[in-house]
Amino acid sequence: MFLLTPVLVAVVCILVVWVFKNADRNLEKKKEEAQVQPWVDEDLKDSTEDLQVEEDAEEWQEAEESVEHIPFSHTRYPEQEMKMRSQEFYELLNKRRSVRFISSEHVPMEVIDNVIKAAGTAPSGAHTEPWTFVVVKDPDMKHKIREIIEEEEEINYMKRMGKRWVTDLKKLRTNWIKEYLDTAPVLILIFKQVHGFAANGKKKVHYYNEISVSIACGLLLAALQNAGLVTVTTTPLNCGPRLRVLLGRPSHEKLLVLLPVGYPSRDATVPDLKRKTLDQIMIEKDKDKDRVETKPVHKDVKERKTRYQALGSLAIISTFSFSGGLVSQIRS
Repeated sequence: MFLLTPVLVAVVCILVVWVFKNADRNLEKKKEEAQVQPWVDEDLKDSTEDLQVEEDAEEWQEAEESVEHIPFSHTRYPEQEMKMRSQEFYELLNKRRSVRFISSEHVPMEVIDNVIKAAGTAPSGAHTEPWTFVVVKDPDMKHKIREIIEEEEEINYMKRMGKRWVTDLKKLRTNWIKEYLDTAPVLILIFKQVHGFAANGKKKVHYYNEISVSIACGLLLAALQNAGLVTVTTTPLNCGPRLRVLLGRPSHEKLLVLLPVGYPSRDATVPDLKRKTLDQIMIEKDKDKDRVETKPVHKDVKERKTRYQALGSLAIISTFSFSGGLVSQIRS
């Protein structure tokens, strides 16, 4: 019969203790990693309650049951002109780049008015138009915005974003220093309204508010490119609440995108990036062609990419309107 000697018992006890301690360390490590997970959009955590709960139903305005319909005026172009206009519009947008080196040269306010009016033509859920465009030109205010963003961005790069995200950004040579927030003559901060207010003070539901505002941002990018201006699409992580307060916006508005707008500086550079080809982004299901293979998207990417999904609608909405007067219905 095998008997455990005192030495063997001691060894077994040490091994058991080591296993448990190692398990505890792994658990603590996982907890720490969970606290610094990338792609968590703290901007949306603006201490604003979810106002669309059933128990608050009496606070909400009933939607209009009907609205007058009028004849639709439509311009139809000959097929050859459609092809030409669509090609020209593609070539215009294909020159669009994210530019981080922006001149301080003055931009006419009328141009800013027009591009924002263009963005305001975007479709929205139940035609709620849940967007607010805040234009900042004052140097002191721009610098305060920069201070808030750089303070949070340094923490983002060091802790919140995670190694993978920071590594992916290295090829773009970006960091938490945002000089363009001072040099750009105009900053446009786009807020989504999580709900609205009726004339009687009751709250109005804003359906698909983030998707709607993202589409408006896409139209704004196209309008800026058409006007000969440059920008870089920024989504300041964890800065929303402080910027909202700084700009005096109400609690039901949340910052979605910030665009520094102007002309490129003389020494401006951009990464030598290539866009996907048409075969890589479009599938003709009525033709027997090779299908684009799709791979599972990492869960972290899924959480972060919501804002940019709707921007893709720009190619459909803008190009159809510009090129051929084609009609596409998106709940609006």
